[in-house]
Amino acid sequence: MSSSATTEVTGQDHLWSVSEHLDDILGSVRPLEPIELQLLDAQGCVLVEDVTVPVSLPPFDNSSMDGYAVRVADIAGASEEFPAVLTVIGDVAAGQGEQPTVGAGQAARIMTGAPLPPGAEAVVPVEWTDGGLGEGPVSGMRAHSAAPDGASGEVRVHRPAEARAHVRARGSDVQAGDRALSAGTVLGAPQIALLAAIGRGTVTVRPRPRVVVMSTGSELVQPGEELGKGQIYDSNSFALTAAARDAGAIAYRVGAVADDAETLRSTIEDQLIRADLIVTTGGVSVGAYDVVKEALSSIGDEDEAGSGIEFRKLAMQPGKPQGFGSIGPDHTPLLALPGNPVSSYVSFEIFVRPAVRTLMGLPDVHRPTTRAELTADKALTSPAGKRQFLRGRHDAESGTVRPVGGAGSHLVAALAHADALIVVPEKTTSVEPGADVEVVLLG
Repeated sequence: MSSSATTEVTGQDHLWSVSEHLDDILGSVRPLEPIELQLLDAQGCVLVEDVTVPVSLPPFDNSSMDGYAVRVADIAGASEEFPAVLTVIGDVAAGQGEQPTVGAGQAARIMTGAPLPPGAEAVVPVEWTDGGLGEGPVSGMRAHSAAPDGASGEVRVHRPAEARAHVRARGSDVQAGDRALSAGTVLGAPQIALLAAIGRGTVTVRPRPRVVVMSTGSELVQPGEELGKGQIYDSNSFALTAAARDAGAIAYRVGAVADDAETLRSTIEDQLIRADLIVTTGGVSVGAYDVVKEALSSIGDEDEAGSGIEFRKLAMQPGKPQGFGSIGPDHTPLLALPGNPVSSYVSFEIFVRPAVRTLMGLPDVHRPTTRAELTADKALTSPAGKRQFLRGRHDAESGTVRPVGGAGSHLVAALAHADALIVVPEKTTSVEPGADVEVVLLG
């Protein structure tokens, strides 16, 4: 945390801006150290090095079709009425080491991906031939195991072909020495395919951060169990665990912790071994049972120097109460979010997601934003001095956004139908229909 944060928080009525709080978080979170991983283990991770192509792709001229490798002069002027008749001298299969040399008046039966044999200049698809059957055009080859004689005899070619027809040239994908991938690339399935294709078995990346999510509250019951009096289902830990995974993290969900400060502290300490970031939800306001605040507010006195959790009030709706700091011997970052479902989710998007993306080493850590025309039945109101985030549905085609549900921080159903957040600035108290507004895109 910044030194200014430690000083100013002593004023209980001080309201921190969203930007101040986010800057403090991102100023304290550092990208994880690079490690070398096997390709599949590196999925979703960020490259920390440029990767150069060691061998051209494809590494040799090869056929893009199942057909016959031929010399161009031998099939010039060929037609169904006057086919070119060639002697078949053998098969060329993918992975085959030695290939027959194609001479004048000859052809080699060739499979997709197989090397173009010496002497051949083009490939004619099997559909342009009689397949060696002595009849009209065929639709495919007979299996070699069922008809090994197909690799000999004669084939009639019904159409001419130009030089290099249906031949994939060596290096036509990438050339040796080219940059395959740049540092900063997030490795998805296509990137992993390229790495495998150029022979890389491992790669150096920043690992996906491990995020532990836990909710607090004695009233919380796990989905699938019976509800008792005064109890509700724990949705926050599921929502935030899913959000952490969506952000690129390896996320672990911890079952709801009862309103007991010592239990919460021991649970958090137990989780430190597998956490690069801890996220709690609930217990950060001013109530008598807000145990997160109770359990962690003095932790800096007991941990190593530099640790400690600070609780703040933000000029933000929803999400006014927030906590942030570090805990444990490795100074693991901890973000304490409010417990109302919408408040916790909005807080995650605005504060936690950028922290996760920073740990990954990504240059752009924020959700994309755009401008849109507000479509609403009446003006939207917002408290003076607070930045409000309203749920909305964004229509990219029309360039409009419509509010979904009300401003209440408990409206989970409305949140489920939203794909954007409508941002109302601190100095704006009313937004008329048709106004141009900032929109954070969640999809």
